[in-house]
Amino acid sequence: QVQLVESGGGLVQAGGSLRLSCAASLRTFSNYAMGWFRQAPGKEREFVAAISWSGDNTYYANPARGRFTISRDNAKNTVYLQMSSLKPEDTAVYYCAAGPYSLRGVSIKISVSYDYWGQGTQVTVSS
Repeated sequence: QVQLVESGGGLVQAGGSLRLSCAASLRTFSNYAMGWFRQAPGKEREFVAAISWSGDNTYYANPARGRFTISRDNAKNTVYLQMSSLKPEDTAVYYCAAGPYSLRGVSIKISVSYDYWGQGTQVTVSS
């Protein structure tokens, strides 16, 4: 059974940093593109960042670009999201997701492209 388990969320002041981790029980983690999405109360789930199966290509939503960094360690079956300069509008539940290795470009930014999802971790940024 595939499991994605996020950790690292919490309460942080505006301007602070957090690093989210997502540990995956995928048989061949390196065969999957990985993404981070978030959902704020009353809003739809939105794309945050993604990384190709090899780690060679990364993708960011405009609000995340320049502040967030996605990375992966295929030896540890883990994907990370380093978040800095956090703002109150970053408050949301953050989800990691795993999708086919072929994801890239537009497809890697779309939630329906992903096959597996974690339960989410809450990030709250106070002003």
